[in-house]
Amino acid sequence: MSLALIGLTGSRKWHDVPLLETTLFLVWHDALEDGYTGIELIHGDAHEGADAMGDAWAVRNGVPRRRRPADWEGPCGPECQPGHRKPKRNGRTYCPLAGHRRNQQITNEHPLLLVAAQVNKSTGTADCMRRARAAGIPVYRIPV
Repeated sequence: MSLALIGLTGSRKWHDVPLLETTLFLVWHDALEDGYTGIELIHGDAHEGADAMGDAWAVRNGVPRRRRPADWEGPCGPECQPGHRKPKRNGRTYCPLAGHRRNQQITNEHPLLLVAAQVNKSTGTADCMRRARAAGIPVYRIPV
């Protein structure tokens, strides 16, 4: 068999490194038990919180990863309304829907499972969970 693609979504405010790492180890173990040769981790590549912790865990453990950063400053999509871009401190603007497009990209790669490290009601994490469920991808929300 091949590697099991595992999605990771989570809040930038996620701080529980041991809980996230234990969850990823358990998912890896389950994939091995199901006959996969290992896992590959796909995440949104945020520079803090769950994505950063998951990426560091993958690097330390030799787990391949796919990083899918949101293109905040890039062009808008066809779903965007004129004038919706928001200003940044550096004088540039960003598209507030870029995170949703990134979440859809992760969903389109159809991971076997989506692990969610949600803090409070993090809207980006909730959006990714909703998209995964709509695509028939099981979601495991880490209990806190």
